[in-house]
Amino acid sequence: MSMIKIENLTFSYPNSCDNIFENVNFQMDTDWKLGFVGRNGRGKTTLLNLLLGKYEYSGKIHSSVQFDYFPYPIRDKAKFTSEIFFDIAPMAEEWELMRELSYLDVEADALYRPFETLSNGEQTKVLLAALFCNEGHFLLIDEPTNHLDVKAREMVAAYLKKKKGFILVSHDRRFLDGCVDHILSLNKANIEVQKGNFSSWMENFKRQQEFELAKNERLQKDISRLQQAARCSAVWSDRVEASKIGAADKGYVGHKAAKMMKRSKAMEARQQQAIEQKAGLLKNIETAESLKLTPLIYRADTLVSFSDVAVCYDGNAVCQPVSFSVRRGERVVLDGRNGSGKSSLLKLLVGEPIEHTGMIQAGSGLFISYVPQDTSHLNGKLSDFAEENRIDESLFKAVLRKMDFERIQFDKDIRDFSAGQKKKVLIARSLCEQAHLYVWDEPLNFIDLYSRMQIEQLIQKFSPTMIFSEHDAVFRDEVATKTVKL
Repeated sequence: MSMIKIENLTFSYPNSCDNIFENVNFQMDTDWKLGFVGRNGRGKTTLLNLLLGKYEYSGKIHSSVQFDYFPYPIRDKAKFTSEIFFDIAPMAEEWELMRELSYLDVEADALYRPFETLSNGEQTKVLLAALFCNEGHFLLIDEPTNHLDVKAREMVAAYLKKKKGFILVSHDRRFLDGCVDHILSLNKANIEVQKGNFSSWMENFKRQQEFELAKNERLQKDISRLQQAARCSAVWSDRVEASKIGAADKGYVGHKAAKMMKRSKAMEARQQQAIEQKAGLLKNIETAESLKLTPLIYRADTLVSFSDVAVCYDGNAVCQPVSFSVRRGERVVLDGRNGSGKSSLLKLLVGEPIEHTGMIQAGSGLFISYVPQDTSHLNGKLSDFAEENRIDESLFKAVLRKMDFERIQFDKDIRDFSAGQKKKVLIARSLCEQAHLYVWDEPLNFIDLYSRMQIEQLIQKFSPTMIFSEHDAVFRDEVATKTVKL
């Protein structure tokens, strides 16, 4: 057991005027299991890279352990999995990896297959198992759940719960509750460490927010009073100075004016300092304005029906045929393991040419808004994106502002956004589109916790008709009205 200490950490990217971190201080035990939470674009991955020594910074990072990063970069995925294991953990024995893989329900023959032939979920599990074979290392795990279905997430959470010594970046609330004992929170003004799981941290966070918001009204009144007093002091001093004009004894009046000016300036300085101190008390308040949606009402009760539909690859069905309908006001979630055809069914619905059996019937005149899983095609300025997609630019940017986008982001190329910010661009576009049916394919990948709750509240309030796939169990429980198992 040892401590990792961060002292006065300050960092900004080259050619950037804004600091990502400024005089940050915190410490953590190398035996802790830390969940790392914070808004998209705040610098979670940046902090992990600083711990790895990838960037120059001011301040100090004290650590007696070696850091490993997940996902581990694999240069040649054609290699056998066993070779990749020994590249990652050269001091470990093969039986150790076999033991770890058994905990994660990965078949032993995966070791003797090319790594590229493993599913995304299997690759995630193999890399985690290999990295935990590096005894004494501290693991930095960056969003491991994005390629895991619900069952796999539960298994990986149970696996991590038995381990120690890691920081886990994740936005899946149930996953965090299942495996961490501390929360590392990246706030607006600082980084804090708190003992407990995500739910206990969130409860404390809400209480703190309510406390600070209750103080907000009093503080704003105090700030307003101090500003008024500062203005009065300046006027008072100016009047005394003006009284020298036409005075019989200008020397006396000048001396009196100088004394009053000095007192006025000192008072102004104290008032300004008090204003800054009071304003600084509210730096960590997280606000999430309510989002809006204007779904179109379809004239018929049934919008879409699937009859004995099964997705095929090379002539082989990847799942049993399914039959179901999406009716007005329903929010249908597709439930199935990775590779069961969820995304393909959604793509079929929006008109992509995918081999399948059965029949999909969509109502005539049906307007669909689609959020794809992939964001790799996004590039260019937000204004160009809005024009290309025929959505109102002002509304689009207003939605993004409500989802915690800074105005400075509006001038950047979308390709330089974080993964979560790119996903927010696609969701914001969908919220700007009037549609009868909203088709969302894993919309929450990389999306931060606050925005997830914001989107949940939006759907609950406006009740759009939806069909979607999503592995966040809390989101599904809050939003879905009907489940279709594949």
